[in-house]
Amino acid sequence: MRVLILSADIGEGHDLPARALRDAIAASDPSVEVSIRDALDIAGPLVRGMVRDGAEVILDRVVWLFDLQYWLIARFPPTRVLAGALAMLLAGRRLRRAIAQDRPDVVVSTYPGATHVLGGLRRRGRIGVPVVSAITDLAALRFWSHPGCDVHLVIHPESAAEIRSIAGADASIAHVRGLTTAEFEQPADGARMREELGIPGGAPVVVVSGGGWAVGDLRGAVEAALQAAGDVRVVALCGRNAAVRDRLTAAFGTDPRVVVLGFTDRMSDVLAAADVLIHSTAGLTVLEALIRGARVISYGWGVGHIRLNNQAYVRFGLADVVSERPQLTAAVQRALASPRRPDAAYAELPRAADLVLALARR
Repeated sequence: MRVLILSADIGEGHDLPARALRDAIAASDPSVEVSIRDALDIAGPLVRGMVRDGAEVILDRVVWLFDLQYWLIARFPPTRVLAGALAMLLAGRRLRRAIAQDRPDVVVSTYPGATHVLGGLRRRGRIGVPVVSAITDLAALRFWSHPGCDVHLVIHPESAAEIRSIAGADASIAHVRGLTTAEFEQPADGARMREELGIPGGAPVVVVSGGGWAVGDLRGAVEAALQAAGDVRVVALCGRNAAVRDRLTAAFGTDPRVVVLGFTDRMSDVLAAADVLIHSTAGLTVLEALIRGARVISYGWGVGHIRLNNQAYVRFGLADVVSERPQLTAAVQRALASPRRPDAAYAELPRAADLVLALARR
């Protein structure tokens, strides 16, 4: 049996779910062959150049351009239709060829651009195996959802209404676990992590994160968090962005209240130690914080699809949203005053890997 997972090298938001799903399938049935491929590489240099090359610079320094691109591609109907047709034209044949070469029994996409093309191909009968969309955003699901997808896997049940508005009233949707690391399915020792980080046991802890690429106003978030309480400790996560890590280390390296880290594969422990998460890019990290009981504030990068996710966080009461730095300290103080509520029910959800394997076997 073969499973093909299509991801995209754009931060960790697509690659992490792909790896987590692969590892869970391997743990469940070692005989299954699972391959992860980058959809942008498959689509070719033209598509990769349009979507990926230079993306980090745009996201960090030319944010207005990203906002404009997103509006044209996903929000304005004439250009949205054109973008979808262009994606099918440029990537459809190459994705079909890759699927024919891999001969999978099921295809899973963790990247919305690939999902849109796969859904269109499946609906037209050009893909003969089930297509699964693994959705790690709460909202802004125009390209995450498609009538051609056999199943939509979601990390937030609140996403269902938007998916059905796009994919149809009979769209198959499953609220699952397993699109992040398996550690989140077990209790975590926050006290041990605090000890490893040198944080006093009774001190409030605020984690600041800008995702895998460390985008957004991370320095402003650290400064606001430090003002929230006299004994607060801040853990700043800089992902794989060495330049941001260097800048934050230069700014706060001598302050014993601040720990600056690069990419970590111990997010379960870090968030178990946290009282509050200030996060800029929405997505999977918010779910991880909610599982561990950390209160979430979205701040520092409210553009494009993040803006729509932020609106949904507020609408569903999942996170606070702050758009300006002067309001952030008060938001942190409110969050510190509210109780922790770890989500013990997460571990009881159906496993994404089991649903994928069931599709492959039918």
